[in-house]
Amino acid sequence: MAKKEQKERKHIPVVNKKSLAFFERYINNAAPTGFEAEGQKLWLDYIRPYIDEHYVDNYGTAVGIINPKAKYKVVIEAHADEISWFVNYITSDGLIYVIRNGGSDHMIAPSKRVNIHTDKGIVKAVFGWPAIHTRSGEKEETPKVKNIFLDCGCTSKEEVEALGIHVGCVITYEDEFMVLNDRYYVGRALDNRAGGFMIAEVARLLHENKKKLPFGLYIVNSVQEEIGLRGAEMIAEYIQPNVAIVTDVTHDTSTPMISKVSEGDLACGKGPVVTYAPAVQNNLNRLIIKTAEDNKIPFQRSASSRSTGTDTDAFAYSNAGVPSALISLPLRYMHTTVEMVHKEDVDNVIHLIYNSLLNIKDGHDFRYIQ
Repeated sequence: MAKKEQKERKHIPVVNKKSLAFFERYINNAAPTGFEAEGQKLWLDYIRPYIDEHYVDNYGTAVGIINPKAKYKVVIEAHADEISWFVNYITSDGLIYVIRNGGSDHMIAPSKRVNIHTDKGIVKAVFGWPAIHTRSGEKEETPKVKNIFLDCGCTSKEEVEALGIHVGCVITYEDEFMVLNDRYYVGRALDNRAGGFMIAEVARLLHENKKKLPFGLYIVNSVQEEIGLRGAEMIAEYIQPNVAIVTDVTHDTSTPMISKVSEGDLACGKGPVVTYAPAVQNNLNRLIIKTAEDNKIPFQRSASSRSTGTDTDAFAYSNAGVPSALISLPLRYMHTTVEMVHKEDVDNVIHLIYNSLLNIKDGHDFRYIQ
């Protein structure tokens, strides 16, 4: 957008104290891929006052529905799951080796505190790592999935198992939500529970502003995105929507060691990111961009080759083709425990989805060759 427009526009906050308190609880709660139930309960409890019905599928995707009897169906969607680890092998002397559940980053693991989820409750552990004094040699070994390990203070396999730990137990980091410099939200799992929060806020705004939509709105919080868009694939077949607007995170490329040539020029604080990609339906994308311009919502643009890598692809290629678009939230340090998003970007993604919905008509046909 033009610099003049951006200067004239006054930022309109959306997130209030009550919703921020929910956001903090929601981020701090563990909801790893395949084990999202507790997070979904929190999310449903929050949106329940703003919806007419809800549905939860066999694998845990949660859907809040407004106007459930309407024939024309519009989806706004995010994914609920977070990256994590699985217990894979317990040594005779009580150390634990792991495998990924989603795209967990082995480079950040050493010295992290974790929660091992068992049927007996949470067991605390740490990712151990040899002291710097002991790592001398011609070539220092770096962290790899095959050499990082957990220490839960046990000295035998039997002692570990007595705590309720077994192969297949899921492991999450214990880092918690915070606000940094009154400007950024910081925490683990902002990818993409920030999205779940934002679509819940859209439902709240529609309810509080007494907006009556001429279509059925399906507010979808999908599971298992981190291992292949699986939850979105399943729920798209169930809902059979006419339109889908997906929100996820994307990389802030203004921090060191990221190439703008390959990743694009995007930054936190400069607004939502609208994506161009084969899975993004052009006319729906134009409606979103015009909505941003008409409402003076700052936005950025990105391009994705072949696929977006988000649930947009799952919705777009379902049910003989569903007009779909992607509105992304710029994020720093993805798949770490200190993911960062700008407060104003969160507000503006909510504004953009909310106002885009108001511009969709009952029976809206987005095809451009008729």
